[in-house]
Amino acid sequence: MLDQLIENNRHWAHQKTEIDPEFFKRLVAQQSPEYFWIGCADSRVPANEIVNLDPGEMFVHRNIANLTPPQDANYLSVLQFAVQVLKVKHILVVGHYGCGGVRAAIESQGDALIDHWLTPIREVAHNHQHELAGIDDDTQRFDRLCELNVIAQARNVALTPIVQNAWREGQPLTIHGWVYSIANGLVTDQGVSMANFEDRQRVFDI
Repeated sequence: MLDQLIENNRHWAHQKTEIDPEFFKRLVAQQSPEYFWIGCADSRVPANEIVNLDPGEMFVHRNIANLTPPQDANYLSVLQFAVQVLKVKHILVVGHYGCGGVRAAIESQGDALIDHWLTPIREVAHNHQHELAGIDDDTQRFDRLCELNVIAQARNVALTPIVQNAWREGQPLTIHGWVYSIANGLVTDQGVSMANFEDRQRVFDI
């Protein structure tokens, strides 16, 4: 089985150089991405492919349900590197419809580590319980929670000292919230882009 994966790799690398002889040479020299993608660990959501970029053009952090908890040192370390070292210009918080993590957050009755990780989504559901209760269709209600989760996580990013310091220093940095549809391959902007403290206040007032 693993031998087949290695063989697949050889075939893939050959195809890449057949189409674009400079592909790998370009990747070696390229580590100055303008975009930082915070997305779900779901393997059906290939970050750079969705927006048709080379791997080196997108810095990527992924976890279950695209969360941005302020106590997660892993996420914060990647965020700091993206903002302070790479000087990315756009942070994209990208969830997706049909997210298993979002569903597990509201359906699981367990006490496993994953249930603790997904607590922020239950908080989002609680904060928007009246809106969600008014949606009769189960799929639409679940999709709306995926959207609300993205909005909440984008707000979390905007509250970090890392982003706030970048804005104070005049660094061009904009946070966006998107949701991707596995069903048709399209992303939808959730209208919560924030490039400064004024934008942040507007989004928090929504």
